[in-house]
Amino acid sequence: MDTMIVGDVDKQMKESEVTVEQRYFTNAQQQVPLEPHTSTAFIDVQGRLNIITSTQNPYHTRRIIGEALGKPQRDIRVYKPRIGGGFGAKQQVHNDLFTAIVTLKTGKPSKCFYTRQEVQENTFTRHEMRFDIRLGADKKGNLEVFDMQLLSNTGAYGEHALTTFMVAGSKLLPMYNKAKHLRFEGKVVYTNRCPAGAYRGYGALQANFAVESAMRELAEKLNMDPTELRLKNCIKEGETSPVFSVMGEGGEGIAQVMESCKLDYCIKRGRELIGWKKKYPSKQIAPNKIRSVGTAIAMQGSGIPLLDMGAAVLKLNDGGFFNLLMGATDLGTGSDTVLSQIAAEAIGVPVNRIVITSSDTDTTPFDVGAYASSTTFVSGNAARKAGLNMRALLIEEAAKALKAVHKDDIIFEDCTFKSKFGGESITLEELSQGLYHTFGADMKQLIASGSNTSPKSPPPFMSAFVEIEIDTETGQINILEYVAVVDCGTTINPNLARIQVEGGILQGIGMAMWEDVRYSKDGKMLSNNLMNYKIPNRKDVKKITVEFAESYDPAGPYGAKSVGEIGIDTPLAAIANAIYNAVGVRIRSVPLTPEKILTGILEKDSTK
Repeated sequence: MDTMIVGDVDKQMKESEVTVEQRYFTNAQQQVPLEPHTSTAFIDVQGRLNIITSTQNPYHTRRIIGEALGKPQRDIRVYKPRIGGGFGAKQQVHNDLFTAIVTLKTGKPSKCFYTRQEVQENTFTRHEMRFDIRLGADKKGNLEVFDMQLLSNTGAYGEHALTTFMVAGSKLLPMYNKAKHLRFEGKVVYTNRCPAGAYRGYGALQANFAVESAMRELAEKLNMDPTELRLKNCIKEGETSPVFSVMGEGGEGIAQVMESCKLDYCIKRGRELIGWKKKYPSKQIAPNKIRSVGTAIAMQGSGIPLLDMGAAVLKLNDGGFFNLLMGATDLGTGSDTVLSQIAAEAIGVPVNRIVITSSDTDTTPFDVGAYASSTTFVSGNAARKAGLNMRALLIEEAAKALKAVHKDDIIFEDCTFKSKFGGESITLEELSQGLYHTFGADMKQLIASGSNTSPKSPPPFMSAFVEIEIDTETGQINILEYVAVVDCGTTINPNLARIQVEGGILQGIGMAMWEDVRYSKDGKMLSNNLMNYKIPNRKDVKKITVEFAESYDPAGPYGAKSVGEIGIDTPLAAIANAIYNAVGVRIRSVPLTPEKILTGILEKDSTK
């Protein structure tokens, strides 16, 4: 792969007073949406192929099916009902092609749903990665060198091979922007294993484990509090990094300055919530029990600049309510609710006046789909634009109905239009009835649209702190509390945002502690069902605390940035760092199993 170099890494490494050079490994991981991949196809009365599918991107699915079968897109309709999770696993076409072929050949409806074993073996896993990290700093903890060498296993096919590779650098290197000597390079290799593909936080999660573990090792050599080392070197509001313009997601990046970045606040607040100063590094609570804390920080993105595009359409109905048509895909994330809130806010009506329809290539406008933490930022801006356009149309028609001198004289609040000079008023419902039934020559349908793509991808930030308890006789870990303080701009819906972060944390904990895609010697996947592939449940973590920093990004809808992926990035490093703080055992590969911990303890004891 191409090399990104800023400064002179090798020269500065020789001159740096304190250095870290280590290798880290991350394993493959299964997405495990509880609903497996499901597809149904039929021919409608117009002779067109209809596909109902659990996809994250209906428009891409339609395009790919059309290209594969040599059919024009106008003869294909793809739509997504409510589905049970995706996490990246449903970005690609899997069984939709099978149902399409069977239906076209037979003329009969068909369906195809994968068993859990088929999902595990025949879709995607997370990319397995190896990192060689080199850090150099002066004795005061000022980071000077950040060098990342990456080897990525894409499996049998190159699905998301390049983008995942580049995100490992582009979402980590800018976070520590004080280092002036930077290098990122590596290779992606094919292997005879299950193809690797998209999974929440791809690339960034793997790199976060390596970098945040290495930062703790640097703090150890500096005899410095790990939180202070991060505060000294992390990116802050108003700052930038040369990496933004050099590296994007699969290509050249776009320069950007952090118009919102509360990462320093997140670190300070997180250590307050966990009680860092009292608990760091560890406390012995029984002869064989130690409690400790660990930390990690993370940065993500909000869609892919000038590549992701979303659109929205609003239609006024008689009765004074609106149909909101969105191509954006709700996977159980609650994006339908969030987009409805944004549109309602822009129009100036209660959210119960919005009826949303989403993810239908025949009836909803184009959207790239649900990936890269893009929906709230990209599609949300489209909903806001459509809402503002609809509001302008409503006010113009209300001015005519009220015979106001100018539309600027109209006030619209509480679903009622009136002149700011007093006099008559007309409700939204009355206006809609007039436009469709009683205004004579002035009757018309009101429809407004909005489209959005952005030259920016404002990053959300997060600090994470974990408290664990280790049994030194068995190596068993119990997670007592996980604290996350998140800067995602304005939280349009705080409850949904909190659930997104909590879910991401739990998935990250799963990869950190249990999940391991295993193969036999002849290449057969052994972890192909949920009896031998453990995913975490809510009881595996005693307490999850999520707080949101007060933040506003002017590029987002009402100040919002993304929140979908940021939660998953930190658990691997935070837990590994807590293990080291407890027993002095540094584990540089996941999962962080009791066997590895106990082996490390015994090896350490044998050298005393």
